[in-house]
Amino acid sequence: MLAALLGLTLAGCNKEDGMSQAEKDQVLIEDYLADNNITAEEHESGLYYRIDNTGTGPMPTISDEVEVRYKGYLLDGTVFDQTQGSSTIEFPLSNLIPAWQIGIPLISSGGSITLFSPSSLAYGSRRVGDIPANSVLVFEIDLVSF
Repeated sequence: MLAALLGLTLAGCNKEDGMSQAEKDQVLIEDYLADNNITAEEHESGLYYRIDNTGTGPMPTISDEVEVRYKGYLLDGTVFDQTQGSSTIEFPLSNLIPAWQIGIPLISSGGSITLFSPSSLAYGSRRVGDIPANSVLVFEIDLVSF
């Protein structure tokens, strides 16, 4: 399951119902935020995020290896991957999905962030493990260190 976090995929547009996949994802994210009374910022990439704790010190860059605790789930709450308990895992940030590459550098060590990722910044039109194609994903991430 941890391999599901690896890889970079950008999705193309799907013109079903007159809306692109990006437009559909934005509606799904905005509805999810409203339904759950969550206030989040929108990044120019289309990623929505909520910084729960900024952490301290410098912020990581794309060339850093990050040590994290995380939980990834679908909008319906289905968890598709997570670290267990106090366990952590390390990844080169450059090997992770674009949502993580954009979101993690917004916090410092000890920080925590929740990402609301459109499919284009996750796995796009590919099905990956238990993650259906064109899925909007939510990640709760604690940046332990880098």
